[in-house]
Amino acid sequence: MSTSNKSTPEQEAALIEAAYQHLLMGYLNSNHRKKIEIIEKAYHFARNAHEGIRRRSGEPYIMHPIAVATIVSREMGLGSTSICAALLHDVVEDTEYTIEDIEVQFGPKIARIVEGLTKISGGIFGSNASAQAENFRKLLLTMSDDIRVVLIKMADRLHNMRTLDSMPPQKQFKIAGETLYIYAPLAHRLGLFAVKTELEDLSFKYEHPEAHAAIAEQIITSEAKRNEIFDRFAAPIRERLDKMGLTYEFRARVKSCYSIWKKMQAKRIPFEEVYDLYAARIVFECPNEADEKRICWNIYSEITDLYRLHPDRVRDWISTPKANGYRALHITVMGPDGNWIEVQIRSRHMDDVAERGFAAHWKYKIGEGDEENELAAWLQTIEDILKNPEPNAIDFLDTIKLNLFASEIVVFTPKGELITLPKDASVLDLAFTLHSQLGTHCIAGKVNHKLVPLSHKLNSGDQVEVLTSYSQEPKAEWEKFLVTAKGKTRLRAALRHNRRVIIDKGEKRLQSWLVANGIEQTSDVLTRIISNEGVHNKEELYYMIGNDEIAVSDQLLRKVKPQSEGIINKWLRNPFGGGKPKADAPEAKAGDPIDTKQVFVLKTENGVSNYEIASCCRPIPGDDVVGYIDQNNRVIVHKLECPTAMRLKSSYGSRLVQTRWENRSERFQANMHVEGIDRRGILQEIIYIISTNMSIDMRTLDIQADGGVFKCDLEVLIQDANVVTNLCKRLKKVKGVNMATRIS
Repeated sequence: MSTSNKSTPEQEAALIEAAYQHLLMGYLNSNHRKKIEIIEKAYHFARNAHEGIRRRSGEPYIMHPIAVATIVSREMGLGSTSICAALLHDVVEDTEYTIEDIEVQFGPKIARIVEGLTKISGGIFGSNASAQAENFRKLLLTMSDDIRVVLIKMADRLHNMRTLDSMPPQKQFKIAGETLYIYAPLAHRLGLFAVKTELEDLSFKYEHPEAHAAIAEQIITSEAKRNEIFDRFAAPIRERLDKMGLTYEFRARVKSCYSIWKKMQAKRIPFEEVYDLYAARIVFECPNEADEKRICWNIYSEITDLYRLHPDRVRDWISTPKANGYRALHITVMGPDGNWIEVQIRSRHMDDVAERGFAAHWKYKIGEGDEENELAAWLQTIEDILKNPEPNAIDFLDTIKLNLFASEIVVFTPKGELITLPKDASVLDLAFTLHSQLGTHCIAGKVNHKLVPLSHKLNSGDQVEVLTSYSQEPKAEWEKFLVTAKGKTRLRAALRHNRRVIIDKGEKRLQSWLVANGIEQTSDVLTRIISNEGVHNKEELYYMIGNDEIAVSDQLLRKVKPQSEGIINKWLRNPFGGGKPKADAPEAKAGDPIDTKQVFVLKTENGVSNYEIASCCRPIPGDDVVGYIDQNNRVIVHKLECPTAMRLKSSYGSRLVQTRWENRSERFQANMHVEGIDRRGILQEIIYIISTNMSIDMRTLDIQADGGVFKCDLEVLIQDANVVTNLCKRLKKVKGVNMATRIS
């Protein structure tokens, strides 16, 4: 909801009251004990505290806390304590009231939650790297204190994303990147599927507006045909379920725009070739929880009597629930149109937990605190990490993220103990999960009674024994075998003592060299060296110098000599620029100060470019790109979906600049991959299309054929992305070519 600046005070008051009544009605229709008085008190307290304050959209500020409280109540199923805390969550930060005032008025429990929310306000990321890690650690630490702090923070972020239209584009970009990088995976880990899906879709909408709009339109266009196929598929199943005497819902659920786009990107296919656009879901009523498993398998039996089962795509998360509490039986069967259709079978209880996460347990009165107990294992992992945090914020966040968004496998110890690990976990991951000493002394493993190396990847159902030797010492290269946050953290802790000795040696060596060359060791000098050497922080720099990986030489001396003031120095002195934001900046030249509110024109003059192409993703004109102002006063151009760009958007949003390619005759390098069925003359046809038919220059070509299948990697010089797209279309028409795609 939003209000116009022309609204009368009476109209605004009516709008606020309507929003509050909507919140109240949702609470009254829930199974919670009705504590209306304290909610009324919190509402009036917050309304008075925020009196006269408006959001950027122009609406009264109190509309935001009411909206957050409504999400907490209606979409997460939380009770009066959480509703009150949501209504009050911005009071301490934005007004003169203190935590002590909240405690006097509403008691210690609500005050503690509001305090937790105040501590982690302002987003996980800041401009200071150490503050980034510290803020995120604060967020995670609150989970062991009161899980509701994080749930309310999720609701706060969800409402901010829903109202992101009122923010300037640069802010939208940063918030969307931050949401996709941290909040969506965290919602997934907490079992908040509906929240996670909406956060991803909203982030996608602001990061790739054209792609989002195109997919949304195609979903609507294909709806009639999709419904017809589903109705034919569902009719015989409904007959069987009716005969079983079940009360149920059977519906098709379309994938989110973001999920469809991710699949299109991963498989390099158009929308029309995404066959699993939707999943069918059966949700049945079951008053007695003990009968849920039996009914799920009975439904499975009825469906597989009707349709052909895909044996490799049966997922039993009833016997072994996911770590976030998700329980369901998934099967995939052949539909009437010849495509595979996934069917999810759940009880009503399972469905509530799947959609609303651990908060749904309150609805079933399992008992206070149970949701914390179910998260205990994950929280223990978080606590391990917090005891030994990475000094670099980005590394720390990446380490945490490893365990947020991972698919899971289940393995067994020789004694039959069940251990849940992320997909692709190794024997070494299991060793560190069980105990630090097992990890540091691990030499190999036995998987299903066969000897395997410690790098061996585990599969669900494996029985694993860890083999150790006290003569074994941990090695830095082990980290590439580890996927669990706990494993990486414990390995780094074990390596830290030896590393500290090398760091001290490197620091002394650098200090002596700087003194010998008459250079004062300032933070600016260190920053310049760190940036030029491509390391993350000073500890890594000292380590690489102490380990003889970086030489203190004349080459390094040239890099640390003072330079004339450039883009980044001027920007740091005046980060907000001046004047009104402009839609374009056609006259921007290399070396000019960059206003991050303007569009930076990517151009080349006299053979010198005012930008650099990121080597990690190699964008070309026509790609969706973003510019990043680095420490060397250069604009580095990344693809929007590049993982490095994701990290930069999340952490250094203020250094990002919108970009536009200048019309040019310059050519860019693009890499392609072609594969298909080998036959005589196919290579000549491919080369003819590229070089003669389309007049494209090739730089390299590498082709391999094995067992009647060929794979070809080539590098071409082109003007823009459209040329590559057209080339891929032409190559796909060649007899025998199954795939032709551009790769980074």
